[in-house]
Amino acid sequence: MAGTLRRLAACLCACTAFLAAQPASAADTTVTYTPSAENFANPERGLYHHTGDCDKQVFDAAVLRNYRTQQGISLVMCVFYLAEFRSAPISQAALTHLQRQFDAARTAGVKVILRFAYTTSTDGADAPKDHVLAHLDQLAPVLNANSDVIHLMQAGFIGAWGEWYYTQNFGNAGVISATDWTNRKAVTDKILSVLPTTRMVQLRTPKFKRTMYSASPLSPGDAYNGTTLARLGHHNDCFLASPDDFGTYENPSVEYPYLAAETTYLAMGGETCAPNPPRSSCPTATSELSRFHWTYLNTDYHTGVLDSWRAEGCMADVTRRLGYRFTLQTGTFPSAATRGGQLRASISLKNDGWAAPTNPRGAALVLRNTATGAYYWFTLEADPRRWHPGSTTTIYPAVTLPADMPTGTYTLLLVLPDNQLTSRPDYSIRFGNENVWEATTGFNNLRHTVTVS
Repeated sequence: MAGTLRRLAACLCACTAFLAAQPASAADTTVTYTPSAENFANPERGLYHHTGDCDKQVFDAAVLRNYRTQQGISLVMCVFYLAEFRSAPISQAALTHLQRQFDAARTAGVKVILRFAYTTSTDGADAPKDHVLAHLDQLAPVLNANSDVIHLMQAGFIGAWGEWYYTQNFGNAGVISATDWTNRKAVTDKILSVLPTTRMVQLRTPKFKRTMYSASPLSPGDAYNGTTLARLGHHNDCFLASPDDFGTYENPSVEYPYLAAETTYLAMGGETCAPNPPRSSCPTATSELSRFHWTYLNTDYHTGVLDSWRAEGCMADVTRRLGYRFTLQTGTFPSAATRGGQLRASISLKNDGWAAPTNPRGAALVLRNTATGAYYWFTLEADPRRWHPGSTTTIYPAVTLPADMPTGTYTLLLVLPDNQLTSRPDYSIRFGNENVWEATTGFNNLRHTVTVS
């Protein structure tokens, strides 16, 4: 009997899934969408502008907005130095300055790649562990209050530029004791504890995560579950500069497959730091950007490498494909629906980028009255973080219309809003198609109308 019930339940689930995938009726209309090659800003991906003295320089919201609207850049790096606080609490003036930087980013519609450090010198004059942990306690309220405009946080704090190599307190120049590893892990754990769980932390080399946490890559089933392994991504700040990217890799034969698997679900980004042809030329560059699912890249450094990509002809492709690039393929929709009844559709889309979004993001179907402009928002059971690069995904909206919904003609739209900035269209995802994006609303027009009776 138990076996029979299990088979019946399995059959019911299969039938339900089959029905959900079916068009509403033979009279449905299929719309085919035209892809666009245009480069445009999309949140939390692409080229970024670097600010290496974020503790001194003042972000200008107008300049940041120009990055987004004129250059297609939605990310800025903020390396915030705490040199004068190596043996003292962070001053209120410094915390206030940091808050102003976040405020400017929010006003401009961009997000911040955040890193803290104590020194730019190879003497490694950073702070001891206990001071770092105390500083993180001070930073916690600011990080929580501004997580909406923090794309992610690099581990930082340790060593010159916060890159964990030249350091007076955590094992210098690659000579790292067991105690040093314990102290490095304590800093990483503290960062994870004070930063909201919706945000990832990046480590400078694969060795750091493999040594402190796990040598096995994150499994698909554990992705996005808020645990430590699911929040620790990677950054490479000497991409292509040498056979091992200036020490980024210790054993590429092991670390390459590991990193390729990890970055399917974790944030990856960084910068180039020296021309090194042929390794730094387009064929290897685009291959590794794709293999390791790069989301962002410094547009300001190294100019020699970036200029070589322009000369070789791959820079436009790099600019478009960093992170995600969703393009609508087809949509099948009913021509009519009834108040209080269900509207069913199917929408196929492809991710032409090299990565998927890494932060939580919603999806919704919107019906907008063509006469009044009033719209109805229906949240969908979809997770854009699972729309992997190179793959085509079909979603099957099945929404119940309100019984008191006014009759009339409604335009169908698809929106992928920021979970924390739902009312800001500049933080919604734009699809890479012609004639679908509405900059004033953040909606993507599905080019179809439904008559509601």
